[in-house]
Amino acid sequence: MSFEVPEDRKYLESHEWVAATDGTGRIGITDFAQDELGDVVFVELPSEGDELEQNGDLGVVESIKAVSDLYSPVSGTVTDVNEELENTPELVNDDPFGDGWMLEVELDDESELDDLLSADEYREQIE
Repeated sequence: MSFEVPEDRKYLESHEWVAATDGTGRIGITDFAQDELGDVVFVELPSEGDELEQNGDLGVVESIKAVSDLYSPVSGTVTDVNEELENTPELVNDDPFGDGWMLEVELDDESELDDLLSADEYREQIE
């Protein structure tokens, strides 16, 4: 099975992605992750203003198969949370790189992006 891995993002080995532009990063989980989880039924995310650490806890995603911790690919301050996931968590399954995004952060240190996997490196990991 082939999974979507957009080139314009960076990835954690634990299957979270970040799309960074102008000091802001949008974060979600990968197509591979949502497929492994199965139907997502609940997403617990931090609140606006919360501080995240790179590789630190980001929240929890619950599916019909499992409950999985989420990890932050970057350090920063949460500036926006996808509130649609509260009522329609299946957006994570339907469009993990689009409407299923989870939150946005103001990046503390853009050089942290260099520590993450490229699309090619992530693709190798999931094959």
